[in-house]
Amino acid sequence: MEDEVVVREEGQRTRWRSSEFMKESGRMAKVAGPMMLVSMSQILLQFISVVMVGHLGEIPLSATTIATSVAAVTGFSVLVGMASALDTLCGQAYGAEQYKKLATNTYSAMVSLTLVCIPLSFLWLFIDKILSVIGQDPLISHEAGKYVKLLIPSIFSYSISQPLMKFLQSQSLILPMLLSSVATLCLHLPLCWLFVFKFGFGNAGAALSINISNWTYVLVLVLYVKLAKSCERTRAPISVEAIKGVNEFMKLSLPSVAMLCLQWWSCELLVLMSGFLPNAKLETSVLSICLTIVQVMFCFPYGFGAAASTRISNELGAGNPQKARFVAYVVLCLALVEVTIVSGILFAARHIWACVFSNIKEVVDHVSRLAPFICLAVIMDCLQGIISGIARGCGWQNIGAYANLVALYLIGTPLAIVLGFIVHMRGKGIWIGIWSGATIQSISLLLITFFTNWEKQAKNAKKRIFDEKLTDINAM
Repeated sequence: MEDEVVVREEGQRTRWRSSEFMKESGRMAKVAGPMMLVSMSQILLQFISVVMVGHLGEIPLSATTIATSVAAVTGFSVLVGMASALDTLCGQAYGAEQYKKLATNTYSAMVSLTLVCIPLSFLWLFIDKILSVIGQDPLISHEAGKYVKLLIPSIFSYSISQPLMKFLQSQSLILPMLLSSVATLCLHLPLCWLFVFKFGFGNAGAALSINISNWTYVLVLVLYVKLAKSCERTRAPISVEAIKGVNEFMKLSLPSVAMLCLQWWSCELLVLMSGFLPNAKLETSVLSICLTIVQVMFCFPYGFGAAASTRISNELGAGNPQKARFVAYVVLCLALVEVTIVSGILFAARHIWACVFSNIKEVVDHVSRLAPFICLAVIMDCLQGIISGIARGCGWQNIGAYANLVALYLIGTPLAIVLGFIVHMRGKGIWIGIWSGATIQSISLLLITFFTNWEKQAKNAKKRIFDEKLTDINAM
């Protein structure tokens, strides 16, 4: 009789875990699915611009792709990285039911990001000269510099849109972001076509259309947060606490920037390094296309990573460390299924999507030959994106930054240089080197996640939320 009880209890425990897995998968899907579409809509803004400019010829395509890479490396990645600190701050505050803290943290982020935009905009004014100094083709440098200068309004739009996105994401309010991003994309498509082809602005028209689309997105988000009833609990007027909170925000945003930017910069380094290869126009075009494909596919792990950071930060803020650990387990299982499906479809359709980017046969053939390596890159990018979401939910971005530094820059980049320039594998060698480092990075982050002390993370979350609140009270 006793054995029967044990067996029955174990069976009930197994069914309960299975039921909880399905419930948590459903919760994750409600955040991950829409966030995938949000990410895809934002990536498609750049994607549409590159595709349209690609039909103007090799020079406009090379200049636009290099400009896009430079803008991402020196501007957008920094702002997105800083804003990702709100995954920790807002997510854990919401879990702890400290609702007004969300608004304060968001305002602090906006102030911080806007201040950072000022030196970045001055840097962008001299991008063409910097590209020429480091050895890029003078004609491509001039066209790329013109494109980057025209994008300056967009970095200021990011200083508002990125914090607002994190503010909504921490509350699982994904639908307004989805509708706003889709509406913006629908505006961008005809607008970009008009500016590039109808008005004859060329690649400058693509930059102008991106600015208009980005600021439209900001306007829609601001109106939603200001008017929507769903934001009533967390909405608050800007106050002096937001200025005082800049210091606390920067303490977490700096390692957040390092973690994200080290990953982002390694990808963009592919395109910049290809500019030094023989037949640079071909190699730059091919590798930029491959990188664009990987970035488009990243919307899938981005969605799961956003869901993971939201759910884990909420549970840690609420003081539920074991629940947070279970969420991490669920999202990693879902990632395995997702990456198998996506990489399989991508490889099967390799001859189709290569033609989307270019009508030049040499470029299309070169991209098709790199398809297996692109699929491997998608797999590693998926794992890294999801574990980075777990890191943001917990608040251990500093550990992730060190792992990224070692794997991508002390291993991956030197290997890319050796394979690309010394072994003369050219673009293929650069690609293999960078993504070998990414493989080591993903394995390192996975081990860190496996050995995470979840009880300690919950205590850190409580200290982060309530110590900051106590500091604000004492300051008054």
